[in-house]
Amino acid sequence: MPSTLPLTDVSVPDATPDAAVCCTPVARGVVGVQEAEQLARMFKALGDPTRVRLLSLIAASAGQEACVCDLIGPVGLSQPTVSHHMKQLVDAGLVTREQRGRWAFYRLVEERLDGLSDALRP
Repeated sequence: MPSTLPLTDVSVPDATPDAAVCCTPVARGVVGVQEAEQLARMFKALGDPTRVRLLSLIAASAGQEACVCDLIGPVGLSQPTVSHHMKQLVDAGLVTREQRGRWAFYRLVEERLDGLSDALRP
């Protein structure tokens, strides 16, 4: 049974304390070794601000898909450097890559992003 602590609204003088749940146990349980390694790989890929920006650019694109040629300008890096960062995101499973002619197109893997979000929820 979760503990309850009284809370006082400091913005209202002489407020009546309300009960709030404190220290709710984690509902998911302990993360296994394999899942921890996979999560760490994804979080590590997002540990670089350029990769976070690239991911946000793809997310904001129509159909959550973007050509590498459309990602170069906004981040101000060369095509090989952007491709390197995108490879890290592909290897982490956060985006997929499809070659169309001479250009690579990247698409978000929403299930992976949802999984990252869920991993942080109690």
